Amino acid sequence: MLTREEILQRNCTPIEDLIAEDFGEIGTPERNLFDLECDAFILGERLKEERLKAGFTQEEFAQKIGVTKSLVSKIEHGYSDIKLSALAKIFSVFGLSLGLSLRPQNNAHKNNAYNFA
Repeated sequence: MLTREEILQRNCTPIEDLIAEDFGEIGTPERNLFDLECDAFILGERLKEERLKAGFTQEEFAQKIGVTKSLVSKIEHGYSDIKLSALAKIFSVFGLSLGLSLRPQNNAHKNNAYNFA
C-alpha cells in the first residue's frame, strides 16, 4: 500500500481526499452518514454472497430467518437497517459467529479498537 506522500509524488489524489471533498472530513455528520451507508452496502454484499454460496433464493432465505423477501432484498442492497436479532439468525444459518468490534469514529484513534468475539 502506498503512503500518502508516494501517491502525491505520482501526481495522484489520495482516495481519502476525494471522499473528504464529496462527503466531508472524518467526524462530520455528512461523512458519518457516508461511512454508515458504506458499511451497510458492504454488509449487504457479503450477506448476498453467503446466501448465493449456500444456494438459497431470497425467498428461501427469508423464510429460513423469519423475514420477508423484500427485507432480504433491502438488506442486500444496503437500503435497510437490520435488527441485531435478525443479524444473529443470518449468521447462524451460515454457520458463522457474530463478533462485535467497537472503535472510535475518529481515525486518529484507529488503533484503539475493542473486539468482542
